[in-house]
Amino acid sequence: MMKRRGMFALAIGATAAIALSGCAFGGGAPSKNETLKPGAEATGTITIWSWDVAATALKRLGADYEKSHKGTTIKVVDIGYDNAYDKISVGLQAGTGLPDLITLETDHNQSYITQFPQGFSDLSPVLGDKKADFDPFKWSTGTDKDGKLRMAPWDSGTVGLFYRTDYFQAAGVDPASVKTWDDLVAAGEKIKAATGHTLLTADLSAGGSLSMYLQQQSQGFFDDKGDITVNSPAAVRTLTLLQTMQKKGLITNAKGWDASVTSAKDGDSAVTPEAVWWIGTLEGEAPELSGKYAVRDLPVFDDSSAPTSNNGGSGLAIPAQAKNPQLAADFLAFVLANTGNQSSMMQKEGLFPAYLPALKSGFFEQSSDYFGGQKVFQTFAELTPKIPSISFTSDQSVASDAVANAVGAAVLNGEDPKKALDDAAAQIANSTGRKIAG
Repeated sequence: MMKRRGMFALAIGATAAIALSGCAFGGGAPSKNETLKPGAEATGTITIWSWDVAATALKRLGADYEKSHKGTTIKVVDIGYDNAYDKISVGLQAGTGLPDLITLETDHNQSYITQFPQGFSDLSPVLGDKKADFDPFKWSTGTDKDGKLRMAPWDSGTVGLFYRTDYFQAAGVDPASVKTWDDLVAAGEKIKAATGHTLLTADLSAGGSLSMYLQQQSQGFFDDKGDITVNSPAAVRTLTLLQTMQKKGLITNAKGWDASVTSAKDGDSAVTPEAVWWIGTLEGEAPELSGKYAVRDLPVFDDSSAPTSNNGGSGLAIPAQAKNPQLAADFLAFVLANTGNQSSMMQKEGLFPAYLPALKSGFFEQSSDYFGGQKVFQTFAELTPKIPSISFTSDQSVASDAVANAVGAAVLNGEDPKKALDDAAAQIANSTGRKIAG
């Protein structure tokens, strides 16, 4: 499922990321260097690579497009997730073999853009005038150093705080009183004392969502120069928070996706800081918990941090070697820059739009019985424009592995958070040749 992939994009795609490390490749520049045109009267056939629910959505909308655009054929090939990035990487290196349109997860954008600077068509002529209509974080991750859009935003992984209303009520804690992460820790102690349940469930072996909390503070593992920032003051503060929760017995450690879902079904913890796609996971995997959950914005670290973050999401890109780039561009705009189509993909395939106008459609005003009548999608719609933009590099997977080790050292083994992150920064620098910021 696309929802499941969002949580583990970097870990599963490590093979492809490693294959990308090293010098930059041309990536199969088109012989005619064709400039895309908005609204081109394109005909013929295009082939698209995607997988899971994304492929399902594209097949459905492809059929709609064919009906309204005579002389066109949209072929969607579900290439499966396990081999997707290997296939894409091989095609980019060879300069041949790729289709007209491909799906890419957000975390992979900058790896491909930097390693294959000539590998993808410039989408700016097609979507550039609509920049303000898209999730700003998603737009920034799909843009190259010259400001050209190479990966078009599709769905967002907007993060909120899912919480058990019954646990908060049992502990006498008003969720609205929780403003900061320190407030949430204090609430967690009361909830554990009253109910025996921990505050949150986290996969500490995968970094305990440290990157998600770090993005709240407008920081990633690298700065806009590509220098290493995993040991910044904000990162140390975030890891210290995780260590504090562990010392207070407020974390249930669940290794892997299945364990995380099982933990939610079993009611181990009071809150889950997670992306909007967790709605579908809860409704599908734990229907028996209907009426026991609500959603709100994330607690903040201070007044400068955002009440949300991002986890997951994807986009569409046109390889420079595409045989019919004009039709690919027109179909891309049809799918992504259309309120009705984006709204339909939320309703039918669970893909939360990165196209902001779609978030104002009627569907997002509906209340949810599962969440006690709350308009949960409206909550995420209001948070999406607030997601901070951060920098990614081609060494994202290297940094993720080092940070996960630092989380294990500090949270599970009690090491000083600053030392653990300093060691991680040194490890990344040694492996990549990048400088440590500051």
